[in-house]
Amino acid sequence: MYTEEKQNFQTYQDSDSIEYPKNEKEASSFIKKFYKSGIPIELIGSGSKKKIGRSLQCAKTLSLSKLDGIIEYLPEELYIKVKACTPIKLIEEELKKNKQHLAFEPIDFGSLLNGKSDYGTAAGHVACNISGPRRFKSGSIRDHVLGFRGVNGKGEIIKSGGVVVKNVTGYDLSKLICGSYGTLVALTEITFKVLPAAEESKTLVIHDQKIESAVDLLERSISSSNDVSGAIFLPNDSKVRGCEMNIEKTFTLNDLKQKGSLTAVRIEGSKKSVEKRVENLVNEIEIANLNISVLETLQSEIFWNKVKSLEFFSPSKNSIIRVVIPPSESVKLSYQLANKFKYYLDWGGALVWIEAFELSEEMFESLRKKVSKLGGYTTMIKNSEYLPYVEDVFTINRDRFNISQNIKKSFDPKRILNPGKMYTGI
Repeated sequence: MYTEEKQNFQTYQDSDSIEYPKNEKEASSFIKKFYKSGIPIELIGSGSKKKIGRSLQCAKTLSLSKLDGIIEYLPEELYIKVKACTPIKLIEEELKKNKQHLAFEPIDFGSLLNGKSDYGTAAGHVACNISGPRRFKSGSIRDHVLGFRGVNGKGEIIKSGGVVVKNVTGYDLSKLICGSYGTLVALTEITFKVLPAAEESKTLVIHDQKIESAVDLLERSISSSNDVSGAIFLPNDSKVRGCEMNIEKTFTLNDLKQKGSLTAVRIEGSKKSVEKRVENLVNEIEIANLNISVLETLQSEIFWNKVKSLEFFSPSKNSIIRVVIPPSESVKLSYQLANKFKYYLDWGGALVWIEAFELSEEMFESLRKKVSKLGGYTTMIKNSEYLPYVEDVFTINRDRFNISQNIKKSFDPKRILNPGKMYTGI
């Protein structure tokens, strides 16, 4: 889409081309060396999300995997400071001891991308800025990053933010770094805001709804006074190859042994509050006469863990596409997906996960244009064997491209950090 100046980068890689800095100072020294020589480098942590984005051809790899461990955790102050490549699982286990959590609900892409569960690292989640089902209630990852330390493309150590929400003066670089896929900074340290975990969780499941009524129910649930924290629609189309979902097999939950589609709404909080809000929601959105199930806390947690792990699609060799779209347009998009793609709606219709069978480049470009016309954007999360390479993995317009290019020059003037990971020329 956009042109770039051709650069004569080396594209070989062997074991000697991987550097493992033990700390921030060493990371800075390595990048300074690469900056002087103009050698492009690929930044990796655990590698759990390496397959997301455009493929890279770099002469060197900088593995930050040794920057691992919790630096400081103050439950009473609601923050945790960690080294960049601290596993998300380790962080969540530590938070659980104090009945706290990362409210953005980290997604497990491991099974989908690499065949086994792997939540990845703190830096990987920040770099991708892909949040789980609680996103519409709690905000995205960038809303939960209080500060960071890292190394820019010149080898300079930079920092932004602090340990409290209001500890920001000037530009809030923390939000800028989120979703940059390692093209701006090699992260070395991250401070997350943490929140109390819910005492109880219940999921209201409405069975056998058509897309129109399902989206209407999701919309009314989210806009109700009952503080909904999850809202999805799972279609079940037996007429389309690969689009029928075996609910019982996927969830192994006693209350979900039904073959039809399902609409699921989650409510969290104290036990007394949750029970009352579920009752209120049933009355408010007028579903008492419909075919409904209620998943209690344990089943509810299992259900949403499977949602955020994308277990409807994994293991799958097909292309996986992520679409963010105005909720009001999700019905229109679903009509265009019908008979061609397996999909489900999250975030009350604002997020569409798509599995594409035998996707061609032309089909992907057609889908991208349709989504763009509806005011949304697409991201290719995983390529299939039918479509091993996609030039434009992310959607961007010219204005955003120009802004992104200028930001890239400011952080990484020689374009050595993950060059081309997101867009050609960045």
